[in-house]
Amino acid sequence: MEQRNRLARTALGLVIAFVAAGCGGTMEEQPRGLRIGMTCMDLTNPFFKLICNVMKEEASAQGYEVVCLDGNNDPATQNNQLSDFVAQGYDAIFLNAADSRAAAEGVKRAHAAGIPLFTFDVQMTDEEVQELVVAHIGSDNYQGGRLAAKSMMEVTGDRGQIAIVAYPEINSARLRVEGFRDYLAENASRLEIVTELSGRGNRNDGYATATDILQAHPDIVGLFAVNDPSALGAYAAVVKAGREQDITVIGFDASPAGKQAVFEKKLYDSPQQFPRKMAAGTVNLLVRYLEGEELERRTLIPCEHYRYEDSVEDESRIKEQW
Repeated sequence: MEQRNRLARTALGLVIAFVAAGCGGTMEEQPRGLRIGMTCMDLTNPFFKLICNVMKEEASAQGYEVVCLDGNNDPATQNNQLSDFVAQGYDAIFLNAADSRAAAEGVKRAHAAGIPLFTFDVQMTDEEVQELVVAHIGSDNYQGGRLAAKSMMEVTGDRGQIAIVAYPEINSARLRVEGFRDYLAENASRLEIVTELSGRGNRNDGYATATDILQAHPDIVGLFAVNDPSALGAYAAVVKAGREQDITVIGFDASPAGKQAVFEKKLYDSPQQFPRKMAAGTVNLLVRYLEGEELERRTLIPCEHYRYEDSVEDESRIKEQW
């Protein structure tokens, strides 16, 4: 409660500042608005670039400032960033963890300092650490994984060997694989998952991992990759092997590159996430928290299929947008 009250007093200071400025005062003499630290796993990824920009826009409309940092997919770097947010007196933190377990150290430090922390996209793994987070918002990754499995069953005729290009360090990616596997099991699928290997969520590793899979399992008919970068890397490996006519690749995200790949029939499906909703929703959670509202601890945004028929007249694909 004291945490919320301290933030509310800071926000009120911003209102007073505007009133004072209108009465002849100067902004330099007045309390500042809320300063929010955001760190994500990879700011070079267009998904997180968009989230950063939308967060800044939404926060600015409230008179707040968001500072976005790149965690470089490194848990140690990200924990240092969280420590810096605490040491520099940031008023709130938005976290997308590069490692769902390793970031617990930074979450605990923020909580001990009385700084409210919100997670987006990736939820913390440990239930004890989840309790230290004010609220989480992200895609329903489990449901999205089920969509990918449904597409895989349809496109393969539900026969043959398939493989998964995973990213087990990330909770959201694990949920996608879990949903994928559960859907196949619940529907008595005849597809056989012969291997699951990490593609580290990027094109280069996705390519290398898929290359290894193709060499070890030459009879596969499908690859499910847990995001579009690794899916596009996997597709490049399939092309290199001359197998694009008999191996189907399914991604996840419906990123601008993923949407175009679906349109070009390189990917069969890329279950769609909605990063704009996620970013705006995170800021909205903070605003509601400041207003004293009791929040749902977890908000999940449903994913949707993104197949060729969805891509043909899609203005966002044409404009290279999420």
